[in-house]
Amino acid sequence: MENENKELNIILMGPPAAGKGTQSELIVKNFAVPHISTGDMFRAAISNKTPLGLKAQEYINAGLLVPDEVTIGLVEERLCQDDCKKGFLLDGFPRTIPQAEALDNMLAKFNRRINAVVLMTADDEVLTERITSRRVCPECGASYNINTKKPKVDGICDVCGHELIQRKDDNAEAFKVRLDAYAKQTFPIAEHYAKQNVLGKVDALQSIEEVFADIKKILLEAK
Repeated sequence: MENENKELNIILMGPPAAGKGTQSELIVKNFAVPHISTGDMFRAAISNKTPLGLKAQEYINAGLLVPDEVTIGLVEERLCQDDCKKGFLLDGFPRTIPQAEALDNMLAKFNRRINAVVLMTADDEVLTERITSRRVCPECGASYNINTKKPKVDGICDVCGHELIQRKDDNAEAFKVRLDAYAKQTFPIAEHYAKQNVLGKVDALQSIEEVFADIKKILLEAK
């Protein structure tokens, strides 16, 4: 594995449909760090009925956004687990500057820090084309694209054999709302990490292999 002798604490950023899921898989495979997505983390905490998981469920059941302090608590709970000792890959967190600052403070308590932030960049028009041609597996969550990442059998998931679907919000109108939210809330985080000299940018519109080659270079140079 690539990072046997150093701790590698990574944040993967980028607009929706930039290919973060595909690149996350390659990072985990090549650098042996756990992939921590907020969605998976919430589901595990709720399933295990941890105090914070139950608190999060209260907000979700009420149709409310989970407050930062609960989300941050769940992240801290997860990062303290044994598989994160040599590093981790955060996907979907932090989403706002307050969350990024809270993450910095949390890691500092354990004498740790984020040492690589990968920002995947792409043109909005191309991303919109990608999202409208995306298909997902409702059973296992695997994602495909009818133009660039086709399943082996048309309309069928390679992983579990379930029929693929198009999400209701995978249309141009709904996607513009998500892109706007990303630009306003999440993108400013890049500047936060640029000031810490840990930000690396990657053109997400290259081939999957080329994107990963650029990401790998950033991670190998991380200090």
